Amino acid sequence: MVSFPRLECWNDMTKMATVVAEVDKKRVLCRISSESLKLKFGASDDKLMQSVVQHRVVIEAAAKRLIERDVYEEDGSVLIKTSDL
Repeated sequence: MVSFPRLECWNDMTKMATVVAEVDKKRVLCRISSESLKLKFGASDDKLMQSVVQHRVVIEAAAKRLIERDVYEEDGSVLIKTSDL
C-alpha cells in the first residue's frame, strides 16, 4: 500500500520539490523538478511549492503509478517527469 503523509520540501540546489510516500512502512522520496511544475501547472519561480500543494493529488497519483510499476532511481527515489503527470 502506498500512502502520502503531508511532508514536502524544496531543494534550491537541485531545483526540485520532494513529497514523501510511505511504501510498506518505508519512506520513498518522490521528486519533481521546477521545470515540470512550470510546464504542467504554469508555476512561477516564486510559487513552486504553492504549486506542489495545490496540485498534490495529481503529483501523488503520478508518484503512486511509478511506485506500483517499480520505476525507481538508483538512490531509491522516484522522479516524476512532466510526461508522468
